[in-house]
Amino acid sequence: MKALLARAGFWLLVLAIAAYALFPFYYAVVTSLRSGSALFTVAWLPEDFDISNYVAVFERQPFGRNILNSILVAAGVVTISLGLAATAAYAFGRVAFRGRGLLLLTILAVSMFPQVAVLSGMFELIRLLGLYNSLPGLILANLMLTLPFTVWVLTVFMRELPRELEESALIDGATHFDILWRVFLPLMAPAAVTTGLLAFVVAWNEFLFALTFTLTDENRTVPVAIALMSGATAFELPWGMIMAASVIVTVPVVILVLVFQRRIAAGLTAGAVKG
Repeated sequence: MKALLARAGFWLLVLAIAAYALFPFYYAVVTSLRSGSALFTVAWLPEDFDISNYVAVFERQPFGRNILNSILVAAGVVTISLGLAATAAYAFGRVAFRGRGLLLLTILAVSMFPQVAVLSGMFELIRLLGLYNSLPGLILANLMLTLPFTVWVLTVFMRELPRELEESALIDGATHFDILWRVFLPLMAPAAVTTGLLAFVVAWNEFLFALTFTLTDENRTVPVAIALMSGATAFELPWGMIMAASVIVTVPVVILVLVFQRRIAAGLTAGAVKG
């Protein structure tokens, strides 16, 4: 009886946490299917399936272009972050050199600064490089947010890989580059997928840099495009369109998590048990 009560309590807790996490997204879906004065009344279930808000999102502004911009920026950030982090992790995890620990802590400390603290310096750098109001400028800015934790996570994982693999490859005549890309990277796939997905989510949702470093609608990403949907007053804001746009940009992240959920779980638990 006690075991049954404990199991029932466990599942009630799981359901409560799931409801707490999923309710905002559910209510956004319900709101996106309403229009007019109905938006200002509470409804727990969809009253009809009016998709006019979804159509208006793409008709009134270049939202398709904004989505493409977000995809390009997030994909570029993930690719560059994983490429640089993999080589850095090999250096930090397998090569002994003076100041290795201090340098790794310095890289991690970069992520502790709030975005607004580095905003002016990053703006001057991007303007100096001629990347203002361009997607490469956003990719460069977002690397400051994603590189520290990708380097840290991959370094921790790299240190757990057996040294015998590296020694055997060196005996067979492999270079350090061959060891990294042909031996270690396949083994690091779970950790790479996990960190890559986290970097994608950070770049996909980033707002402050995207708002500061872009000027035209054609170069804006989806968080800025949603934020700039405006009306004359709070009651005239296109809340239905805002909710529809929010649902549209949330779905790709949910799909990515569902597709890679097994690798994500493997990456989060990698290195937890040694030996």
